[in-house]
Amino acid sequence: MSRDKKIRWGILSTAAIGINHVIPGLLKSPHAEIVAIASRNGARAQAVADRFAIPRAYGSYEQLLDDPQIDAVYNPLPNHLHVDFTLAAASKGKHVLCEKPIGITADDARRLRSAPEGILIGEAFMVRHHPQWKRAREIVRSGELGEVKAMRALFAYHNVEPDNVRNKAEIGGGGATRYRLLRGCGRSVFL
Repeated sequence: MSRDKKIRWGILSTAAIGINHVIPGLLKSPHAEIVAIASRNGARAQAVADRFAIPRAYGSYEQLLDDPQIDAVYNPLPNHLHVDFTLAAASKGKHVLCEKPIGITADDARRLRSAPEGILIGEAFMVRHHPQWKRAREIVRSGELGEVKAMRALFAYHNVEPDNVRNKAEIGGGGATRYRLLRGCGRSVFL
């Protein structure tokens, strides 16, 4: 792809993370153009499209995936839908940026290996690539802090709504998801 060519994005859902963070970020990029958004609710898709001047709104995810004008898809669907819709997009020749976790289990994530050759699939996991974390890694590796013997970190949010998709363990919500994914990779995890 030419450096001058913009990547034409389709947004797969009207999830808050997309509306509040990813769409505004893509709109600032000289290399991106958002051409469509989809929701199970066509009116909701249209409202978000109007808000951000996105040319097309679809009332189904499948309609967006069938759009030949889309090069790449951002997938912020609920966790249990990540792999299926990522593979559906890849089968249509679209690259995918998928929200985390990319799969609920390691076996689930391994299914992504069946994506067509040449299709890029990435997990929207900012820590590995963000300059502040790259710099922190450089400082630790340089020995400037001495020998690091222990490290503790916490990432949390306050969500006490039992019906919120982020809290439903049966569809990949809650803290157990990360444990299952890492356990499937053969790593020990303490939560």
